[in-house]
Amino acid sequence: MHKTATKLADGRELFYYDQESGTFRDAVDERPLEPATSLSETRLDPVLGEWVTVAAHRQQRTYHPPAGECPLCPSRDGRLSEVPAADYQVVVFENRFPSLTPDSAAHVTTQDEPLRTRRPGTGRCEVVCFAPDHDASFADLDEAKARLVLDAWTDRTAELSALPGVRQVYCFENRGEEIGVTLAHPHGQIYAFPFVPSRTARMIVRAEAHRASTGRNLFEDLVAAERASPERLVLRGEHWTAFVPFAARWPYEVHLYPNRRVRDLTALDEAERAEFPGLYLDLLRRFDRLFPAPVGSAPNRTPYISAWHQAPNDGGDELALHLELFTIRRAPGKLKYLAGVESGLDAFVTDVSPEAAAARLRAAAPDRP
Repeated sequence: MHKTATKLADGRELFYYDQESGTFRDAVDERPLEPATSLSETRLDPVLGEWVTVAAHRQQRTYHPPAGECPLCPSRDGRLSEVPAADYQVVVFENRFPSLTPDSAAHVTTQDEPLRTRRPGTGRCEVVCFAPDHDASFADLDEAKARLVLDAWTDRTAELSALPGVRQVYCFENRGEEIGVTLAHPHGQIYAFPFVPSRTARMIVRAEAHRASTGRNLFEDLVAAERASPERLVLRGEHWTAFVPFAARWPYEVHLYPNRRVRDLTALDEAERAEFPGLYLDLLRRFDRLFPAPVGSAPNRTPYISAWHQAPNDGGDELALHLELFTIRRAPGKLKYLAGVESGLDAFVTDVSPEAAAARLRAAAPDRP
């Protein structure tokens, strides 16, 4: 992997990731951009003990632009975008409309009251463009390009984790308008949080309780149990295992774990990195085959969220790196909406049994050349 660092016209950082060493990147951002001001803050919910990020400035972010005006495409034919180069392989840059920013403390004051606790929204949000082709998808990448994305995720995890005040780094992709995506170009995001999100905090509590009661690690036991039973297994590699969780919350949900427990992406070894792209692309293509498109129509692209769960910088020694991939589509033309029970009480009801979902995903194996 070859990495080139540069800056956009408003001072935001941008990084090109290329497969070939020595790739030269010297394009300059010629847009007349003024530095953006962020008023991000985090507020503590006194009832649930969970942090909520308030980022009102994001109301002005780019929303469903025409394909010819996509800010994530390369700068070509006189049209300037967020990526100054005329072409790229993988590129990462600071979000122009971030939820969290390094300079929030300059604009937001700290408040410490029993029912009103507020902190500056200190952190960082980045955009990861997987390919220059506007109409592509992650599933269209070859294994070498998917590996390059993995290398970029790993590099950003290492650098963002080292920033002052950052407690957890979260790499994820939203795909599809049904998920809420406002830019169709194939891309993901990375958040560097100033707090440990509640889902991670709950996993830490459960893992520590499992250690206290059994003397073993929760995630090692979980992977071993799923590998020993074929019911919910989707893919079994030499270094990774993909399965539908026993208590899956989404209609089609797969968790992908390295067989060797590690804290985060930076701890993967070369054998694990080499095997990941093929397995991950296989899973994405299976998702696209769950709901085949009618004959003669455009290929189906299942909406999904793909999320890397990593241990926070401090604590969480019992946690295990893993990727969670799920879709809100439960049947052709039908979505799983988070209505009264899920949104009101966070009590999920799923319409597809985990075992049936796993069977369908196993049957949706992509064609081999």
